[in-house]
Amino acid sequence: MKRSLIVAGTLLWAAGAFAGPAQPVQPGASIILSPSLPPPPPPLPSPKIEVPPVPKMDAVTQPNLRSPPRSSFGDRVGRCLDQAAAAGVHPGDRAAYSRSCANSRD
Repeated sequence: MKRSLIVAGTLLWAAGAFAGPAQPVQPGASIILSPSLPPPPPPLPSPKIEVPPVPKMDAVTQPNLRSPPRSSFGDRVGRCLDQAAAAGVHPGDRAAYSRSCANSRD
């Protein structure tokens, strides 16, 4: 039994060792040779890498002295009324709170 398994394994190994591919494929050659397939698209260009400018230590920059534009009084009052309602201020006291808040805020 053991001897027949060894003989069968040797025959299968020998048959597999001598049987090669039907058509050898050269390295870099296409395996699919169908004329109905379109050619593959060209490769994408490599990404362009740009180095950001390096800030210089002795470069003089002008500070921005302009303040941002102030919102309108109506917008400030509306925002202050919303804050008062969210804070739980009594409805009778919201008018005084919103005036004070709108005049002190920007």
